[in-house]
Amino acid sequence: MYCCEEHIELAIDMYVDEKETAPEIEKIDGVGKLSTRCQICERPAIYAVGE
Repeated sequence: MYCCEEHIELAIDMYVDEKETAPEIEKIDGVGKLSTRCQICERPAIYAVGE
């Protein structure tokens, strides 16, 4: 799941609820950030939360 700074905690909670394990969290580099949107609010994503 991709998310912005505001929704990182919600994305982590959603992942843990679904997978019952801690997610890997990766900060998106400048190239990928341009077109990647937060899956909760559609603002530019800063983090990738998941496997």
